[in-house]
Amino acid sequence: MTRHHPMPDPAPDLSGRVFVVTGATSGLGLATTTALARRGARVVLAARDEARGHHCAALLTRAHPGARLDVRHLDLADPDSVHAFADRLHTDGPRPDVLVNNAGVMAPPRTLTPHGHELQFAVNHLGHFTLTARLTPLLAHGHDPRVVTVTSANHRRAHIDFDDLTGTRTYSPMGHYNQSKLANALFALELHRRLTAARHPLRSLLAHPGYAATALPRTGAVGPVRLLFGHLLRPLAQSPERGALAQLHAATAPGVRGGELYGPGGIGELRGDPVRTDPAPRALDETAGRRLWELSQDLTGMPFTLPGTDGP
Repeated sequence: MTRHHPMPDPAPDLSGRVFVVTGATSGLGLATTTALARRGARVVLAARDEARGHHCAALLTRAHPGARLDVRHLDLADPDSVHAFADRLHTDGPRPDVLVNNAGVMAPPRTLTPHGHELQFAVNHLGHFTLTARLTPLLAHGHDPRVVTVTSANHRRAHIDFDDLTGTRTYSPMGHYNQSKLANALFALELHRRLTAARHPLRSLLAHPGYAATALPRTGAVGPVRLLFGHLLRPLAQSPERGALAQLHAATAPGVRGGELYGPGGIGELRGDPVRTDPAPRALDETAGRRLWELSQDLTGMPFTLPGTDGP
């Protein structure tokens, strides 16, 4: 049974710290960016639409004149874009202290990227896998360094079909979304185990927003998913600002530990203040975690090894 552990909101001063937030121009990402900037952090807005990123940054700066914001282009479906984004941070800075893997797509029609990966698996998991691998050397030197990977409560009802990741035989828009969210959880927990084995200073954590009123179900989802989550149930959703509290807690609160998952503490983990909760048993499967890690290295061509750990 899932255990909930209520958490206080410390609202720490984040002056002098640098956060990278993917999907920073809308929904949970924009709410996270706003909260971080308001607390004094410098935030790198990783945005697929760079013009929208600059528009959001201008609005935030107008509301919070002291905000320190950098807009950088990042398309998680395009490995070249991920590497270019990472290269620029390595070359020009700023050096990040925390990476928030927030961006995602939800329940689109079956779509393959130019590299042949199913879009949700590519954006939600593989892009973040590559980005985390590239930024880990920088994060290692950060102040209280963390990687927060945003999953979904739906990871609890998912399984990964390692033999048909692209949905060639059977594709379900919501089923493959859930699969990508389980991949997020498996990745973050495998990363935690490897960081622990390497005695690495970086911490890997998980968060999920519950049910938040973001544009995600309405901009890419099709059919019943768009109707149900984008319209009919929307009045029951909490705001993006409330939905972002769990990932903000994981990213900023003192005392959090690697391998922990935070989500809303209300009924069904759909809404409420952030609490520590338990990942689904499938997310804790170490064999599946290792398999996904090695497969992700193969699919991305991105080796991800840490000092003191074995390679693939």
